[in-house]
Amino acid sequence: MNYKNITVAGSGVLGYQIAFQTAFHGFNVTVYDINDAVLEKAKAKFKDLSESYKKDLKATQEQLDQTFKNLSYNADLGAAVANADLLIEAVPESPAIKIDFYHKLAKVAPEKTIFATNSSTLLPSDFADATGRPAKFLALHFANTIWIHNTAEIMGHAGTDSNVFKDVVLFAKAIGMLALPVLKEQPGYILNSLLVPLLAAATNLLVNEVADVETIDKTWIKATGAPVGPFGILDVIGITTAYNVNVIAAEKTEDELKIKTVKYLKEHFIDKNKLGVATGEGFYKYPNPAYENPDFLK
Repeated sequence: MNYKNITVAGSGVLGYQIAFQTAFHGFNVTVYDINDAVLEKAKAKFKDLSESYKKDLKATQEQLDQTFKNLSYNADLGAAVANADLLIEAVPESPAIKIDFYHKLAKVAPEKTIFATNSSTLLPSDFADATGRPAKFLALHFANTIWIHNTAEIMGHAGTDSNVFKDVVLFAKAIGMLALPVLKEQPGYILNSLLVPLLAAATNLLVNEVADVETIDKTWIKATGAPVGPFGILDVIGITTAYNVNVIAAEKTEDELKIKTVKYLKEHFIDKNKLGVATGEGFYKYPNPAYENPDFLK
């Protein structure tokens, strides 16, 4: 594994975390996004993230200074990938957006560049042809708050070169991840195969007015010993992601409950910019959500 230069495409909920974690571990990282204004927002998020690294990882100021030196920014895709050994795609969870991105990327990326998608629900084979280099394409999926929940699921498709797969496993370890090889394509990988049914079940209970947000979360926390409930998890993931996943499911299945869920999330959250932790409010208000109150389970 000879990776030195990494490009992260997309500086949203997970993209900026992937970029910072990779730079923290000594790689040269170029952050790509659609315009300079979005990249400026990413820089502000990196400053906040550095405080979390101090608190949670006991990172030194020297380490953080070097991390910022390892980061660069570019809104020109060709320039952003000019020297990339690996590109990690973290653009919105929409097949159309991802396919359009890969068509553009394929025209400008050097032959050496490995492409990895951070998609949490879509399969590498969905995009392999669009990349123009299916043998050098696979999935590299991170969990949110990756400096703490440091898992990296590596999943190829039938055409992924085995050496590329092995190299990406080594890269994941090199940036401080617990590397989790997924041996065959599986929608949702390992983590989301476990997590998505939980979040869907919680949302169904809410949309069908069986119980409210806090009661559902209290049930899960108290009965299982989990530190946070499904709606607290959804706020961290970002309600936009949950909305997009439900839109795709509703379009594919025409399931009435999925259609109802899409309408509910749009009206109560998307349209009101209550998107979770990132906007300061989702199912809970932040930075002090109710579930962190010592009296929450009383």
